[in-house]
Amino acid sequence: MKMKLVFMLALAAFMTCATLPFSGDRVVAGQTQRKSQSKKSAKHYACPMDPEVTSRKPGRCHKCGMALRLVKKEADSPPPANAATVPATKEASKEASNAPSLQIPDVTVYNQNGRRLNFYTDLVKGKVVAINFIFTTCTTICPSLTATFRRVQQELSAQSGRDVELISISVDPTIDTPERLFDFAAKFKAAPGWTFVTGDKNEIDSLLQALGAAVANKNDHTPMILVGNDTTGYWTRTYGLSSPSTLVKVITEAANHK
Repeated sequence: MKMKLVFMLALAAFMTCATLPFSGDRVVAGQTQRKSQSKKSAKHYACPMDPEVTSRKPGRCHKCGMALRLVKKEADSPPPANAATVPATKEASKEASNAPSLQIPDVTVYNQNGRRLNFYTDLVKGKVVAINFIFTTCTTICPSLTATFRRVQQELSAQSGRDVELISISVDPTIDTPERLFDFAAKFKAAPGWTFVTGDKNEIDSLLQALGAAVANKNDHTPMILVGNDTTGYWTRTYGLSSPSTLVKVITEAANHK
């Protein structure tokens, strides 16, 4: 009788344990849910020109020095209606759909002759372009960047049938008026096909932001050059202080891209 009672009590205890959820399951499930929520809410920053360079915190790309940009879902940040969207690099076109892209706004700018232009429509659309970033009072890298562009233009002009638009955008539009850019261009003997760009500060700031070249301090701008073929949608970046022959090679590859 006692044995039967003990057996019944043991069986009842076993059945009770079997029907209760294991607390460890609740812990694991809670941790998984928190990780999922954390992953969804985590901010993601990436280099505009090299989407493989990422960080959870704002900062600069260790490869090119450009400011990392916050990557947003397409639904959160639709491209501007007047922007042309192209892959940031050839490799970027193979990335996931949420990879950063280069959006070229058609903002109003002025060239060194004081002519009013729409940046994308007049300077980029359907062309092979090389874009650098300078300001006329710069005494560090800007003279070297500009001198290199001059050599590049000379080498490209020697190649028959090679039509490339060189664009130098001022990162100091408040000081760099068209007149100052005209004198600056003349100093470096810029030939036709090389446009120096300035404009309203808000317009230029939005352009620099779109091109991944925005900086809080003009002296912090990087020697980066954007090279692209708007017809094929090929874009890449390169180091602006490279040799002229190296830059010509990069530009030629963009021009020959199919």
